Amino acid sequence: MNPLTTIKGTIGAGVVLAILLALLTMGIALNVPSLIIWLHVLAGITWIGLLYYFNFVQAPALAAAAADQGGPGGAGIGKYVAPRALLWFRWSAVLTWLTGASYLGHTGLFLDAFTLGMRANAPATAFIIGVGAWLGTIMLFNVWVLIWPNQKKVLGLVEATAEQIAKARRVAFLASRANTALSIPMLMSMVGFGHGGFFL
Repeated sequence: MNPLTTIKGTIGAGVVLAILLALLTMGIALNVPSLIIWLHVLAGITWIGLLYYFNFVQAPALAAAAADQGGPGGAGIGKYVAPRALLWFRWSAVLTWLTGASYLGHTGLFLDAFTLGMRANAPATAFIIGVGAWLGTIMLFNVWVLIWPNQKKVLGLVEATAEQIAKARRVAFLASRANTALSIPMLMSMVGFGHGGFFL
């Protein structure tokens, strides 16, 4: 059976290939921090990838579909695509945050990061990773408190009046756009932490 015919098979094939490449090129360190950071990166790519999909592809496509008088409309996206994408989106956000917090805890940086390096003897990089951690926390809050509850109204998963749906659409849209804007300095902080500074 071809593993590329299923999502699980595709992910499994990618993991096996990554392990083989690691063994062939530099060996492999099977330790807790390495596993946590790889899960963090994979979950983060899924989360931010879907965030960008919603903002750069789905939202403009739905607007175009609504404006197209004779077109098929956006019902298919709302019924089949958006619920599945939002499922992956919200749970990858949780996994990203949990693995990031776990990594900070495992390395002893959790308090230093969340206090933005203001504790005595905090490493200089605590501010950099702390900015990213706080932005990621705000973004996670937006996903679960603003985006998902309002998207349930928009998608008809919970009952709402036309007025409530219009308001929910606006709140979810603005929270999603806020997350898109926050993702840029958040990603800069994450990469900067590994390289010793925001712009290095």
